Amino acid sequence: MSASIGKRRRALRALAHPLKPAVLIGQRGLTAAALRQVDTALADHELIKVKLSADCPAERHEAGETLVAELGCELAGIVGRVLVLYRPHPEKPRIESKLPAVRA
Repeated sequence: MSASIGKRRRALRALAHPLKPAVLIGQRGLTAAALRQVDTALADHELIKVKLSADCPAERHEAGETLVAELGCELAGIVGRVLVLYRPHPEKPRIESKLPAVRA
């Protein structure tokens, strides 16, 4: 049985709930170094939280769109200044089997 994209994102947010932010984006915003950190964290963990500090110049929705476009990940949700990002591991996905299938 397949599910909607909303159910998939809800499941990802539920899995991310106990996680601490893996990357903190500071006053310099989404620099190349910050993008590399997020990319590495996604490769290692598949599902991560990214926190935007109060002095981060990027607006949260804009930052989410940039990360999705640059890193090919999925934005599961935004809670305050915390973004939940997901990208399955290319060889050994661990989380994909726990998610509802998306309706075609």
